[in-house]
Amino acid sequence: MIKPNSLLLLLMFFCAASAQKNPFNIPDSLKNKDFEYLDDRFYMHKKDSIRASLYAYSFLYKAKKEKNLKEIINGYQNLMLIAPEKLRIAYTDSMVHTAKKAKDDALIGSAYLSKGTAYYGIKHQQQAMDNYLIANSYISKTKDQYLIHKVKYCIALTKFYIGFYDEAASLLKECADYYRQTQPKPYLNSLHSLGLCYNKLGNYGKCTEINELGISECIRLKIEEMAAYFTHSEGINEYFKKNYGASIRNLESSLEGIKENNDFANEAIGYFYIGKSYWSLHQKEKAIIYFELVDKIFNKKNYLRSDIRQNFELMISYYKTKKDLNKQLYYINQLLKADTLLTETNKYIIAKIHKQYDTRELLLEKERIAEENQNMSTELIWEKYYDRIFAGIIIALFFILAAVTYRYYKTRKIYKKNYKLLMEELDTKKNRPKSKTEKAPIKNISSDTVVLLLKQLENFEKDKKFLEKDWNLTTLSAAFKTNPKYLASILDHYRDKGINEYINGLRIDYITELLRNDSKIMLYKYEALAKEAGFSTTERFTKAFLSNTGIAPSYFIAAIKKEKQ
Repeated sequence: MIKPNSLLLLLMFFCAASAQKNPFNIPDSLKNKDFEYLDDRFYMHKKDSIRASLYAYSFLYKAKKEKNLKEIINGYQNLMLIAPEKLRIAYTDSMVHTAKKAKDDALIGSAYLSKGTAYYGIKHQQQAMDNYLIANSYISKTKDQYLIHKVKYCIALTKFYIGFYDEAASLLKECADYYRQTQPKPYLNSLHSLGLCYNKLGNYGKCTEINELGISECIRLKIEEMAAYFTHSEGINEYFKKNYGASIRNLESSLEGIKENNDFANEAIGYFYIGKSYWSLHQKEKAIIYFELVDKIFNKKNYLRSDIRQNFELMISYYKTKKDLNKQLYYINQLLKADTLLTETNKYIIAKIHKQYDTRELLLEKERIAEENQNMSTELIWEKYYDRIFAGIIIALFFILAAVTYRYYKTRKIYKKNYKLLMEELDTKKNRPKSKTEKAPIKNISSDTVVLLLKQLENFEKDKKFLEKDWNLTTLSAAFKTNPKYLASILDHYRDKGINEYINGLRIDYITELLRNDSKIMLYKYEALAKEAGFSTTERFTKAFLSNTGIAPSYFIAAIKKEKQ
């Protein structure tokens, strides 16, 4: 017996091949129907792929006959939605080819976006990222807010995959706000993904709030099939709240709806957290059944997310206790395969997303400013006489010189005052014994955790670990083996500083003392001083020095030299 998907694949191959010689024959009953009618019937029968394909091919036939490029693209889009995985990319290639003939940025961008979405659907993350970025390069030239937010949504999913949860959440909030009134399905998708971000950020209460809102919105908007995804999300959230029984119930009840959508990624994630819940309940035999299902999907679809990697570690641990060497070896190989996949994919996407997406808005703004300046310059040349321009330049230079001179002496005066205050502060700090300031305890953080983190901060300062490069909230909390949220609260409460202000302050305190006491250091160039203080660039060093002391490093060094002489 031929499966429905196999039958559809054969039908589509047949239609694609026969189209080269004999066009598809549209049924008489559909010949006089308009695009809206055919599109409505397609979506009405979308779950019945064979029947839906009749309306999809009729739509495409009509569009090609009328040479309507926009509707041809929509026809290929419909076929892509019901096609088996093997044909989806081929249909999106046809969309891109047709859109380029139209020479319309919005159509071309939308076609590449569909191609990226098709790759994302089969979890080819790198190819999806490439096409999203190409789509953005076209869509950013338009004013189509729907497409602009669609790109934001796709980029947000990619950022979520590689662990940039704060950035993903920011984009998803924008998408949810934009789609709320006009686009129900994208709105619900944005809400669901936003809830997942809150879970990853450790805000489990906010995640539950989003999931409850999502389920009520599914009912209000009559898109109840999406409710399974919010139930699935809450199942994961319950695991992190250590409500393992509730986690299992939610995830198991959501899987049927997720399987109907052929969503193997969320299916695998569901199996993993059901297994983890059973593992936490010390029912390891039950857990292993679900971990094996995760492994099966990994082998079949080559899909893995960073949190699911632990699946293989737990399997290795389990079979080690069973002394099953063959299974241990198998899952060690699976873990190595998983690490390779995650490393290569994440490295590729992170490089691309920062280089081509995160800076694109800045580059576009720079281009717009340059263009405006060019236009203004051209107008001035034609509007003013050469003598007036020359006179204006002379006057402008005079005022600029006066302003620069005034600012120079004013800055020197400020530097002199700040230098005196700084030296007094350094001398006072040196002679004053250290005293511990009593502060009220932090709510929601245990006193043991606070004491441990404060001790770690003291050791961090004492051992001058701050001189190492690339410290941020994530890396420092990882080094302390704690939650970034806890560490941020401790720094804010006990140091009255954010992470960057804290690290930079320690570095500047270190280098100022070094400059005061070691005459050899004063001979260093700024690049060497920056490196000595743990800064990655000279620019960051000079900005941090000025911010922390109110003095430029050049003035400070000159003043120290003058005192010594």
